[in-house]
Amino acid sequence: MATSQARRQNALSILLLFCAASAFLLRFTMSVQTMNRFVPYTTDGGPFYAKLHFGTYAIFLLLVLVLFSRPFLLHRDEVGLFKALLFFSASTVVLVAYLFIAGHANASGFVIDAYTVASAAGLVMLGLNTDTRRRLGDAVLAMLILSASIGIVEAVTQHRFMPYSEAELAFRPIGLSSHPLSLGGISATAIGFVAMTNWRMWVRLSAIFILYVGCAASGARTALILASGEILVLLLFVRWPRLSPKHERQAKFIVLLFTLAAGAALVAVMFAGGLLVRFGDTLFDANFMSRITIYQVFSYVSWKDIFLGMDGGELLKIVNEKLNLPFIESAPVVIIMMFGLPAGLLFMALILWFIFRLLRGAAMPAWIATITYLLASLSNNALTSKAPDIGMLVVLLLAYRNPLERRSSTASVSERNSDPRPQSR
Repeated sequence: MATSQARRQNALSILLLFCAASAFLLRFTMSVQTMNRFVPYTTDGGPFYAKLHFGTYAIFLLLVLVLFSRPFLLHRDEVGLFKALLFFSASTVVLVAYLFIAGHANASGFVIDAYTVASAAGLVMLGLNTDTRRRLGDAVLAMLILSASIGIVEAVTQHRFMPYSEAELAFRPIGLSSHPLSLGGISATAIGFVAMTNWRMWVRLSAIFILYVGCAASGARTALILASGEILVLLLFVRWPRLSPKHERQAKFIVLLFTLAAGAALVAVMFAGGLLVRFGDTLFDANFMSRITIYQVFSYVSWKDIFLGMDGGELLKIVNEKLNLPFIESAPVVIIMMFGLPAGLLFMALILWFIFRLLRGAAMPAWIATITYLLASLSNNALTSKAPDIGMLVVLLLAYRNPLERRSSTASVSERNSDPRPQSR
């Protein structure tokens, strides 16, 4: 009897792992351009339900299945995370309702598709056991490594494998993402999480190498600079187990010298291969200046528009005609101008609170990777688009979370003896 029940629970765990991996990868790999081939996802017109990603619907359905199909266990620190995710989800729903009432319904799509679904993915992760979470994290990292590999091949062949419709001055790869900057930013972020895996050392080093070169191939200069600093910070400040402080310093010094020498050789090879062509000129080029010029938009709108928000189409029209910029690559400008200053500031504070709440109790590499992501996102519109980056960050943070060591302090949604999962200590 017990054996039969254990088999059923094991089969259910495998089924949930497969469903979660499928839903996450659907959301993370199906790009905006691919979605537009099926429904008017980001184009004008079409019903509201067509403005949400297929993967968003899959994750919402998965959430119901995970939370209500069987009991699940939460440790004390995970109870706080669960409550934080519920609060963040409710806050985004309230924000969406406000945007509809204020007449800015077009801004609600990215709130649901980027943030509400990210919190739903976090709730799914907490509803699964620790081993399943780590397997899902490994699957997401494998997908990001594959995306970086595809980006490298695209840079060499000058041919994309995924659809991409935006005009550009020079070819830049996208891998499995929707934009070159997204490929660079999320590749740089993934480096820190690779350091937290249980993979063999040579596998981790190979993965970091692929992600770094993929970041360079994307042409995302800010992300590449941050990735370089991220690797050095990981090397210098993350503790190495089973070594005394003296031996750790000696080992790090040797590895640092080797890393700097290998890095210099890699940079030379990438320059020769044309992957660093965007570094050939000054960093303060037209792309850099456009991120400063965009703030002049506030001089072309009224105080009412600043405080109450305005239509996204009208905002882009002003940017195109007055500032001669094709896009708005500034998260603060988009949030303030589409939500209104009070709601925008509240939303930005909510995002920061949410991310740093997930980081509480996390290992140092998770902090380094997350800060890398936030800094890279300030140079593009990753925080104000339908990109799945926030969802990937939440999944990775929970997959490789370093739980606080508490042996006896656990809380559960159901009684411990009714939980089908093996308890993790």
